[in-house]
Amino acid sequence: MRVTGALSPTAAQRREQIVAATIEVLAENGYAHTSFAKIAQHAGLSSTRLISYHFSGKDELMRAVVVAAKDAAMEFIAPRLSATSDRREWLATYITANMEFMRERTAVLRALIELNSNARAAVGEPFLDDTGADSPLTALEQALREGQSAEELGDVDAHVLAVTLRAAIETIGIRYAVDPTIDVNFYATQLVTLFDRATASEGREDR
Repeated sequence: MRVTGALSPTAAQRREQIVAATIEVLAENGYAHTSFAKIAQHAGLSSTRLISYHFSGKDELMRAVVVAAKDAAMEFIAPRLSATSDRREWLATYITANMEFMRERTAVLRALIELNSNARAAVGEPFLDDTGADSPLTALEQALREGQSAEELGDVDAHVLAVTLRAAIETIGIRYAVDPTIDVNFYATQLVTLFDRATASEGREDR
């Protein structure tokens, strides 16, 4: 029987434990080789039935992982962004925070990559919504438009800028997930310089 309705603190804690173990197993083994048995072993559970009690199947569990991974990224990046004073600084911080997240939360990064590629093929639909109102792309585009409205950023198409930056971050993320020796600080510095120049407003002195 799967638990339904409002969760008790104990049930919520157990779900978090299972999701955290799933992230680690996905990062280490990949989606195809992530099973309830491996998750239970990693989490120190006595039986896979404890997973089935909380999740109806692998698909529901993986979607819970996506939510947890997005929350982890938001908790890591959002405080850094809220401490910025203008959109130029915000954009630079956005880039460096994403690079730092890759380095410090690599297991989450790898899990997300697995879910958005292999899980998507298995299920037949994307696990990560890149077009919704709360997607990273939409949020970034909105922030860029706000910077342009405040005349802190130059008048370059915000959608194109957002798509380009997200593509760069995601491509670096895929490379780093495979080869963690890649210098993400170097990428961060180069991307900050590139997008600072691309968004320079007229008459503004470059850094």
